[in-house]
Amino acid sequence: MNGAIYALLGLALVLVFLVTRIIFIPQGEFVAFGALTLAFMVDGQTPGTVAMLLILGALVFLSELIAAGRTRQWQGLGRTAVWTLGLPLALYALAPYVVAKDTPLWLNVLFSLALVVPMGPMLYRLVYQPVAEASVLVLLIISVALHFAMTGLALAFFGAEGWRTPPFVEGQVDMGPVSWSAQTFFVLGTCVVLITALWLFFGRTLHGKALRATAVNRRGARLMGISTNMSGSLTFTLAAAIGALSGMLIAPVTTIYYDTGFLIGLKGFVAGIFGGLLSYPIAAIGAMGVGVLESFSSFWASAWKEVIVFTLIIPVLLWRSFGSKHIDDEA
Repeated sequence: MNGAIYALLGLALVLVFLVTRIIFIPQGEFVAFGALTLAFMVDGQTPGTVAMLLILGALVFLSELIAAGRTRQWQGLGRTAVWTLGLPLALYALAPYVVAKDTPLWLNVLFSLALVVPMGPMLYRLVYQPVAEASVLVLLIISVALHFAMTGLALAFFGAEGWRTPPFVEGQVDMGPVSWSAQTFFVLGTCVVLITALWLFFGRTLHGKALRATAVNRRGARLMGISTNMSGSLTFTLAAAIGALSGMLIAPVTTIYYDTGFLIGLKGFVAGIFGGLLSYPIAAIGAMGVGVLESFSSFWASAWKEVIVFTLIIPVLLWRSFGSKHIDDEA
């Protein structure tokens, strides 16, 4: 089950790197935001993401307003106002009617996704879009800084207390001498459905093909009329959705704190390294291996569990370095 979650995060990290050249360290923060938002709503409390989305939306609109004033191009400002101001205000107004202990779990999940997912493109517009053509190293340093900022925001808006959510599916499934929780099969099934949906999105839709073109050659995609800003924004939307949903899936079996997402995201990063941040299938296979290794480590050497998992990255990097060639950043 853990391997399936790491596979989703690994796929998100590979997607972000291929399209934007960003090693997205804060991917795990979306895991924590999604899980904690759902936990607060299940408990009948208004989550901090309601206010956080309002603040981010206002900052994005202010940035777009300043940019429009400099270039004297006001087209599109109304559409920007809809998703940066209108959507957060609408969710803020709906929150008192949705947040209650008797609200169905599926409605809490949908409302939580609506709160967390828009943060992806907002963060891209505020943090990464102004420096989209910077080197990979500069983008990595910015990602580290953003990780610390988002961890601090999580502490401020959610507090230091740990939370769990109720399982999506109750019960046990007995298979011979082994007893499985029904939640495990629900998580595995959801991951399969989500990966299949991503495969169809990239292979059958215009926006998916645009992202693939940007991943292959950013300059060529621009020459063909594909907006790299649109590609980056859409990529971060998908990454935020995958991270938030992953957090909701893992929250019933793991206590989530404001900083838990970092370790979970880092294990997804280890899975992504298996594929060199370039291959989706190899990243998914590596994620399953990381999950199995973590489970065995928890049983045989629990004190060394994290050390064993993260040490795995060293032989993988050595193995990949033998066949890699240095390629300068694209201008």
